[in-house]
Amino acid sequence: MKKIPLIILTLLLVFTSGVFGLSSSEVELCFSSASLDSYCQREGDDACREILEKCEDYLSKIQKQYEEDIERTEQEKQNLSNQIATLGNRINQLDQQIQQSEVRIRQLGYQINDTQESIRRMNQRIEVSRDQISEILKTVKRESEKSTLELLINGNDLSDFFNNLTALEMLSNETNSILNEVRDLRNSLESEEERLAREREEAQRQAELQALQKAESAAARSEQQRLYGLTEEEYQRQMEEKEIVAGRAQEIRERIFELAGLPDDIEAPTFEEAYEIARWVENQTGIRPAFLLSILQQESALGRNVGQCYITDTSSGNSVHIHNGRRYNQGMHPTRDIPPFLSITSELGRDPLRTPISCTMIQGGSEVGWGGAMGPAQFIPSTWQSVRPQVRSILGREPDPWSIRDSFLASGVLLTNSGAGSRTREGEWRAAMIYFSGSTTNSRFFWYADQVINRADQFQRDIEIMTQ
Repeated sequence: MKKIPLIILTLLLVFTSGVFGLSSSEVELCFSSASLDSYCQREGDDACREILEKCEDYLSKIQKQYEEDIERTEQEKQNLSNQIATLGNRINQLDQQIQQSEVRIRQLGYQINDTQESIRRMNQRIEVSRDQISEILKTVKRESEKSTLELLINGNDLSDFFNNLTALEMLSNETNSILNEVRDLRNSLESEEERLAREREEAQRQAELQALQKAESAAARSEQQRLYGLTEEEYQRQMEEKEIVAGRAQEIRERIFELAGLPDDIEAPTFEEAYEIARWVENQTGIRPAFLLSILQQESALGRNVGQCYITDTSSGNSVHIHNGRRYNQGMHPTRDIPPFLSITSELGRDPLRTPISCTMIQGGSEVGWGGAMGPAQFIPSTWQSVRPQVRSILGREPDPWSIRDSFLASGVLLTNSGAGSRTREGEWRAAMIYFSGSTTNSRFFWYADQVINRADQFQRDIEIMTQ
């Protein structure tokens, strides 16, 4: 992460540390990944977890302050100094969001390690119980193979005989007790494995969100540097020219609509072509074209790993980078996504080992979550299967997730099912949240939905200019 300017950090230390309950040294840790690394290595896991929780709460409160500053500045007269100030606040806000993502990913790392350790201990207990059951069964088998006459002859008296029978009954009860314990352990193990999968999925989403935040931060910094070189007169002239350019519908029509994950033999559509497909999807599903285009472009903004890997093993789900040969152990979820992926590629006559999918996200040198998303709309195979029947019914044929038209339609179906069919701001925001994170309640991902809605507003303006 880029280091926060000293003057800004100093002001934050002075004005916020007392208010938000952190000491100045703790605030400094929250703004520096390197310092946080050193602290965690020096103080240990418990202290690290505690400071991560404090930092997440602190950074969340700082975000609200930046949002208020940005809103206030944007409501003032549009001039160069205000525009630079707005960008400065936006950059600082994005830096804090990036650091929040970093803190959350670290927390998830601890949770994942704890869950994996819990699974390891449960497996050990299950193995011990299996060994115990094995020994008991061997003893029972040996005793049960003896005849009643043999037991009576070998025993010193009749009481020995009944003692042997009682011992066998006790062994049987002990076996049942251990079996019940193993059954409980197995149920707990399945719950832990489900929790581990959820934690990995959230870590992956957090890493994807951080990638978007970094891209927007870089763009904002570039724009800020450009504005620093302008005079107020030049700025106002550019604003006027921008309004004139915005009226040139032909330029909007011919603008390339960037889509990641397209096969090599398919060119990215122009904005007009993308809009025509989105209008067709609107007729089929009721979704607003500007919102659909915004979602699809947001997914392409995550396209650093899109369509860059091949599956190498259909059992484990391991994958390899097409260009640099890097191997991933979490290329595609082996039980959730490999079976539907094989079904999809088989139906389409594709070689599953030569069909491009997304690579696994890398965070801090480690794999985060699972790769395996398909095509420009970035569907994981299991999710594609959930909308596949509806899409097939509309198309009258087997849909292809690597086709622009088919993937647009599938996204429209999924988003409409999630509430975007209402065509309201609230309904579309909720649909964007579900599309990205699977729920509408995780505040860490509100930024994603907000950005989708803002881009949809811009696309709506472009569409109105283009179609007037």
